[in-house]
Amino acid sequence: MREAVEVVARPEYAVSVVRCTDDHTGWSPAEVPSGHRMVLVRRGRFRRRVRGEVADANPTAAYLAEPGEEECFAHPAGGDVCTSVEFGAPLWRRLTADRPTRTTVYVDGALELAHRRVVASAPDPDYALAEQLLVLVSAAVTRPVRMRARDDRALVARAREAVVADDPAAAGLFGLAESLGVSPYRLSRAFPREVGVSLTRYRNRVRVSRALERLEAGERDLARLAADLGFADQAHLTRVVREHAGVPPGVVRRFFIR
Repeated sequence: MREAVEVVARPEYAVSVVRCTDDHTGWSPAEVPSGHRMVLVRRGRFRRRVRGEVADANPTAAYLAEPGEEECFAHPAGGDVCTSVEFGAPLWRRLTADRPTRTTVYVDGALELAHRRVVASAPDPDYALAEQLLVLVSAAVTRPVRMRARDDRALVARAREAVVADDPAAAGLFGLAESLGVSPYRLSRAFPREVGVSLTRYRNRVRVSRALERLEAGERDLARLAADLGFADQAHLTRVVREHAGVPPGVVRRFFIR
């Protein structure tokens, strides 16, 4: 079951919070979006199939939907919460200047934190929210779209899924590469070409996403949070969160105090 609540509606764009409780592993019937849409995940993960390609959607990976393109969804990991931003065609053309866009977009820690703060604080939609949307769309359209080997694309998708799902094989590069049936060298080379960041940075990025979710929910014990997420200690957690999100965990926590 899916529930969408529109929180902002403007002639140029609309923002909705979408909650899905689907837990089916099979693909949904095809859906055809009517407008240009960016979807960012706040909690959970799911799969999306478009143009015959399958990609994971999770807090580190947003996606762009084009009008008229058929897309199907699967929810093997349970429910999720997303933010869906639909852009009017004139604004989309101005933002992208008709440049090609990537179907899946890497969301770094700073952008995820900005996304969470926008949803949590419900700022002035005509200025604060509009500025954040420009940042998010800019990240999607300014990275060049390169032709990539289909085999490497599928390999990196499987690697990302293993990291996000906490597959035991993803505890280290060598174990992950062995489980995927490739050399560590090939995996470590293909990953940044496809995603834009190294595999090591992506693994830390996933852990930062989990830290942001816990902090937004009110977690106060940073030492426990560090241990739960596999950091060496609280100082390690603080260093990595600051590196990815731009501020330390204590500051993140204050953002969401109501």
